[in-house]
Amino acid sequence: MCLRVLNDAWPAYLTTVGERGYPQTRAMFNLRNKRYFPKLESLFLRLEKEFTTIFTTNTSSTKIDDIKKHSKVSVYYCVPDESRGVMLSGDIEIVDDVKLKKALWHDEWERYYPEGYNDPDHTVLRLEPILIRGWNQTHTFRLNLGEKE
Repeated sequence: MCLRVLNDAWPAYLTTVGERGYPQTRAMFNLRNKRYFPKLESLFLRLEKEFTTIFTTNTSSTKIDDIKKHSKVSVYYCVPDESRGVMLSGDIEIVDDVKLKKALWHDEWERYYPEGYNDPDHTVLRLEPILIRGWNQTHTFRLNLGEKE
């Protein structure tokens, strides 16, 4: 059920802790969504940990400043019409991997990153969650994946 929500939700909502200590939530492209990003399906199937979440964003965005100061985040995925939702929590990291940037790249992103996948303003974020909480219609659940190694 969890992976189905991660694959079906549009968009994903990333919450960081802002400079004054308040939560800051914003919508992000859900790169797992097969409808919008079909070429990435095989990338997510090959991940070592099935709940790994990956985002791309602008290096110049405030969320990067937030993450550099406080890496604890939550990501929320939901399919409201089906009354399903999943929240992942853990420490997110900034990934400096040119191969991953290239694998994630979509040509239409040039409007955000004119220099392509290696644009200095193009950043990749990765979350290996330690806690998953969710709901499926009237049922709730919690999965504790433990501390990161």
